[in-house]
Amino acid sequence: MFLGALEIDVLLGDVRSLKEKRSVVRPVLAELQRFGVCAVEAGELDRYRRSLLGVAVASSGMSHLNEVLDRCERHVAARPELQLLAVRRRIFGPED
Repeated sequence: MFLGALEIDVLLGDVRSLKEKRSVVRPVLAELQRFGVCAVEAGELDRYRRSLLGVAVASSGMSHLNEVLDRCERHVAARPELQLLAVRRRIFGPED
């Protein structure tokens, strides 16, 4: 079994309150969950224009794991209201 995680650091567009931030981040998280992953806002909770999204997935095969994580990363990068600042990927295999 393989476990994969993404930490996606994003800058939000014209957001002036935490309420507006939630209205942008929640739909992104819901869309990511359609890929069969667990997705949460994992950091930068008190800052209006920044967010750290966490994505985790378990898979029996390494190729499927990378495919799902790539799809999630591309989906977030394609959102016009988000600017992708950094992506950190971690993969844990049977030897870890």
